[in-house]
Amino acid sequence: MARITSSEAFVETLVAHGVTDVFGIVGSAYMDALDLFPAAGIRFLSVAHEQNAAHMADGYSRVSNRHGVCVGQNGPGITNFVTAIAAAYWAHSPVVAITPETGSTGIGLGGFQETEQLPIFSKITRYQAHVSEPARIAELTHRAFTIAMLERGPTQINIPRNHFYGEIDVELQRPKPIERGAGGAESLEAAADLLANAEFPVIMAGGGVVMAEGQAELVTLAEHLSAPVITSYLHNDAFPSGHPLMCGPIGYQGSKAAMRVVNRADVVLALGSRLGPFGTLPQYDIEYWPADAKIIQVDTDARMLGLVRPVSVAVNGDARAAAAEILERLRRPDRKIRALETAEARRKTVSEETQRWETELDGLSSGDETPMPPRRCLRELEKALPANAVVSTDIGNICSVANSYLRFERPNSFLAAMGFGNCGYALPTAMGAQVAAPDRPAVAYVGDGAWGMSLAEILTCVREQIPVTAVVFNNGQWGAEKRNQIDYYDNRFVGTNLANPSFAEIARAMGADGHRIERADQVGDALREATASDRPTVLEIVVGEELAEPFRRDALHQPVRLLDKYKAYGGSR
Repeated sequence: MARITSSEAFVETLVAHGVTDVFGIVGSAYMDALDLFPAAGIRFLSVAHEQNAAHMADGYSRVSNRHGVCVGQNGPGITNFVTAIAAAYWAHSPVVAITPETGSTGIGLGGFQETEQLPIFSKITRYQAHVSEPARIAELTHRAFTIAMLERGPTQINIPRNHFYGEIDVELQRPKPIERGAGGAESLEAAADLLANAEFPVIMAGGGVVMAEGQAELVTLAEHLSAPVITSYLHNDAFPSGHPLMCGPIGYQGSKAAMRVVNRADVVLALGSRLGPFGTLPQYDIEYWPADAKIIQVDTDARMLGLVRPVSVAVNGDARAAAAEILERLRRPDRKIRALETAEARRKTVSEETQRWETELDGLSSGDETPMPPRRCLRELEKALPANAVVSTDIGNICSVANSYLRFERPNSFLAAMGFGNCGYALPTAMGAQVAAPDRPAVAYVGDGAWGMSLAEILTCVREQIPVTAVVFNNGQWGAEKRNQIDYYDNRFVGTNLANPSFAEIARAMGADGHRIERADQVGDALREATASDRPTVLEIVVGEELAEPFRRDALHQPVRLLDKYKAYGGSR
């Protein structure tokens, strides 16, 4: 037991959990604790907008596999967190949102910057704690950090601003190691039986493989079975792209090779995947998900098991531990692996399908027109990306098409807004990743519409010396929505055409490097120079208005108009 101030107890708890970086905007509500950060070895990164602070915490946590921490002023500063915390929730990122609130003696009086801060986050956090009295500040902060990592998701620690002051008697708690098991013996044995008797097993590697640091175990299991591997939507880094069993990602703008291969499966091992509904929708007019395949689902969250698709075997376990345990059961001398009899043919199928898709991509990615075709640009970027790069992608047409081109050899390399799909995600997330892994170049892919939501953070990059490279695709349109207006609204464009300034000039005015690229043969050199420069850089790439397929053809219908004045475009009001 020690007698210290509640601010000291709070900061010492952060230190105990290994916090070295916090993202936010300075505010009087937590200034007493903030004043202690430098002495505690905590770097405070002051940002332009609180939403981006939470995105930075998300990127930081996903690359480091540690907590990401954000903090802001009570009221409007905290409500600005909401979108980014929702994105972190669907990415299973252990982000801790510190939310100072109005003083405890004035709650409910409608004072300055007051709002109820717990209900806002109730559906997008794994745990919420409210510090009801200063004596509990260390205890509840410790619990928020513990559960964020234990349940892999954001947590909230809500602290009335007056509770940062005063002396308390407190026993500081130290974090305890979190050990995750492989799952129940019966389900693991059933999984091994299904795989042993499969004729064409396929493994789908999800985000759980990355979070569990289980890529090596997955590789060994796949090789033992000679099982093709696909990656779930936006988890392209869950399996090494150069491995001969790798088929690529499924989902929107994914790999046709992966889709054709999984379509042949009689057993699918979904390792660390919740089998999200958007990630298995038909693509390229291919109904690729194997309707009759038996599914083995492995997930640490029991609530996800069988939620989206019926499964034959549900394993409530860690992806890494489960892969290792299933492999041990498959290696038993008395167990015959049926798939080994056709291993060579299956490997040949993978090779043929991946080459077929690569040839098709080459054809789609050709062209020397000006402005350059988006796919040609993406191909040039792919070839120039450093091998150890971290890439974050925003939502939008061209950024989503990048799913076809982004390949990684190591995990913790691909960051996207997952199922939440919010604009303005890529740049701040790449910034957080760069802070967490300063030895790795961080690159953000952003459309010109979404760029308006985050470009102010270039000021933060300059001030905090964060050498992120932002690749901004300038085609003068909100492409994803414009495609819907083309397909369903007879080219009536409302709100989708953009008149852009020079983003490169804006970057230079902010103190960063900025380059405008208009030819495909300039793209690779520009990216290589930017990622090697140790400077925040904006590459404004001028591309054509060509648009890929829409996200979901089932999401819209041909419009029906009953009033005469709306039957023809331009009707009077």
